[in-house]
This record gives sequence, structure tokens and C-alpha cells, in this order.
Amino acid sequence: MSFTLLSSPLQGFTDFRFRNAQNKLFGGIDTFYSPYIRLNGKLVIKPSYQRDLQLDNNLDLEVIPQVITNDAEEFLFVAKYVLELGYKELNWNLGCPYPMVTKSGMGSGLISNTEKINHILERAHNETDILVSMKMRLGYESPQEILDVLPILDKYPLKNIAIHARLGKQLYKGGVDLDGFQKCIDQAKHTLYYNGDITSVEGFREMQERFPSISHWMIGRGLIADPFLPTMIKNNTTDYPANKIELFSAFHDTLYAIYSESLSGSTHILLKMYHLWEYFSTTFSNPHKVLKKIKKAQSIRNYEAAVAEIFKNEKI
Repeated sequence: MSFTLLSSPLQGFTDFRFRNAQNKLFGGIDTFYSPYIRLNGKLVIKPSYQRDLQLDNNLDLEVIPQVITNDAEEFLFVAKYVLELGYKELNWNLGCPYPMVTKSGMGSGLISNTEKINHILERAHNETDILVSMKMRLGYESPQEILDVLPILDKYPLKNIAIHARLGKQLYKGGVDLDGFQKCIDQAKHTLYYNGDITSVEGFREMQERFPSISHWMIGRGLIADPFLPTMIKNNTTDYPANKIELFSAFHDTLYAIYSESLSGSTHILLKMYHLWEYFSTTFSNPHKVLKKIKKAQSIRNYEAAVAEIFKNEKI
């Protein structure tokens, strides 16, 4: 069965800089979802969002913009903006698990509010030509939440519903609820995409066997940790390329150079790279040792020396 690989959006990580570097050096991702646009009550698109969706920053990529909101006017405003840029689809985030989002009744904190979801979708489909897709969790408190909202979603011609098979309150802790996802398959009328804990070729094969009707698979944290993964999945191999260290080093150096230009001050640059290494380190045979070296580097000079040592001596 043919399948499609998608990059799940992670705020602060999968911006256009990351997308272009991953696509150029590794490939394997068919469609990238941009990190969400959040308006915070002001109908203004911040410059960082504008840069991320600018077409000439995404020339060789298929990108789908995403919005996070619990307000119909905000949804319509963003829909109009991305349509004017030339995008045809807008993904609505009902999956973000972070408390600063969910406590505001957005992301996975909105899933239980079927009335508001219905209102926004009704206006979106009556007042704009945008094609709407959904990114969701199974709920915030209970997997019953998504089962309660699916009949509402069935009323609208959504392109698809991508489901991260966890609850919002879990954040990224604990395992995925595959039985809960199966219940969604059994009930939903829309095309479903799977998201959650695809971090290895073996794991992907197991998911395919478990859910043979699913043809679209989202990779989130696994893509940041291991940018080789999508192509390895596509090639059905667990073997890394012979030049794996050179490729990973080139990937790091590309991101480091770009973020060094776009961020101001060594503190911001080092913090940005440290957060990336929290994922990168897991691909190495001794993750704790690798991350410790990065954490100890408190200056640009020491950071560059630590990275050179890692790529010279550590194994993927």
C-alpha cells in the first residue's frame, strides 16, 4: 500500500529554515505543516509568521499553513490571509497540549467544546473558500471527547482529520492510545491521518500493520531527532547511509548558520541550538553524553568545539 509522510508542526522547531534544510539534505517528507499562527485577539499577522509562509521561503516544499484559535473572526482573518498568499488549505490546531494554550480554551483544550467547534466550522465553510483540515488529539481529559465531536465534524467537507493518539493532559508523556485511535477509525466518516511516536522504521512498520486503512502518517519529534527517518521509511531500510555523520553535520551547520544570522546574541543562539540538540542527541549511541557536552558549552567558541568533537567521536 502506498503511503504519504507528513511533517507534524512543532512550534519553535519546524519553521521554513528547518523545513528547507531537512528537505534538501534528507528528503522523504511529502508535505510539511507550518507551526500554527496565533493572533491573541489582534487581527494582525506577525512578521515571523509572514516569513514562515512567504512563498519564496518555501519554493521546493508543499506546505500547509496552520491556525490555532477559538474565535471565528480570527479563523476567517487567517483564512483570508493564506488564501491571498496562494495557499488553498488551512489546518486548524485542536491538538496543542501545552497549558498556556489549553487554559485559554484552544488546542486540545477546545475539543470538548462541540458548540464552539461547530460555530467556527459553520462560518468557515459559509464565508470562505478555504479547504479546512484538522489536527487533533483524542481529547484533553478523556478519549471520549473526540468521539463526541466527530459527529459535528461529519457535517462539514473537511479534507482530513490528523489525530495524535494521546490526550492533551499527557503532553508527550506515556504511550500512545492505539485502541482510542482505532475507535476513531471505526466512527469517523472523514479520512484520518495518524500521528504519534513514529520514531523508527520498525515502529512505523508496526503501525502500518495495526492500521492498514491509514495511508497518511505524521512524524513530529521523530523527524527533529532523526532527519534520516522519512527516507529510511520510504526505502524500507533500517540502515543509515554510509555518509551519515557528514550529512548530519551538514544539517547542523546549515541550521546553525541560519539561526546565527536570524537570532541576536550568543545567548539566544546557544539556547536555540541546545533545544535542537535535546532531540539530535537521541540519535547518537550515547545521548546523555552528547547533550551534556552541548549543555556545558556556555560560549559560541566552546559550543563549536563541542559540536566538532561530537561529530568526530560519537556514533549515530
